[in-house]
Amino acid sequence: FNENSANQYKRAKSQRALSVSQKAERKISAQVQSSKVERKLIKTGSISFETKDLAATRETMQAALTKYQGYMVRDNQYASNDRISVDISVRVPAKDFDGFLDHISKGVKTFDTKNVQVADVTEQFVDAESRLKTKQALERTYLNILKKARTVREILDVERELSNVRGSIEATQGRLQYLKSQVSLATLNITFYKKVKGGETGFASTVKEAFKEGFIKIKAFIVSVISFWPFLIVLLLVVLLVRRKIKR
Repeated sequence: FNENSANQYKRAKSQRALSVSQKAERKISAQVQSSKVERKLIKTGSISFETKDLAATRETMQAALTKYQGYMVRDNQYASNDRISVDISVRVPAKDFDGFLDHISKGVKTFDTKNVQVADVTEQFVDAESRLKTKQALERTYLNILKKARTVREILDVERELSNVRGSIEATQGRLQYLKSQVSLATLNITFYKKVKGGETGFASTVKEAFKEGFIKIKAFIVSVISFWPFLIVLLLVVLLVRRKIKR
């Protein structure tokens, strides 16, 4: 029973361990697939409407977020010629999505847009869980093989495979975490606006401000030139002296 035979025996033993691991992986995958899984749904929505009071509408949003334990992820306000608009995005617990939407809809006469979408990600969720359990089982198998490895080559080979498996585990865990976050918290994009009078006046005001800014820049230029008058006089004297010398 020489050294080559011993190495062959160890490799065969490792292959048998991997074969056992693969059987365990298939068993875990089958168990996950056959088990009764709760449906995983991602709910998103968007609404837009006109309001007479931007501040009051914003207060309604804040009150609803407090009541349903949600939070705001985007808050922008901008103005055009005929309206002032507020664009916000909120996340609320998925189970309270409908209640939150009803709360902020009170007092809204007409919605310009109102859309709600539901995406079923149950299959993606189950697949990710199955992959995670499979990879974790494979990791345990490699750890057992590593304990029995004797040569440097065997150790390096197993550690390389372990590194690949652990990278896959981290990626799958990240995917699962993302899906859980999307399922547990629904997203609603809200736009509300107030119409303002005098679109043309707004344009005229913009032109007026542009002229005013231009005048300020011209004035600043003149002041800067005047502030350099001593240097200009010196420069003029130098030019005159040079011209005299040239004429002589």
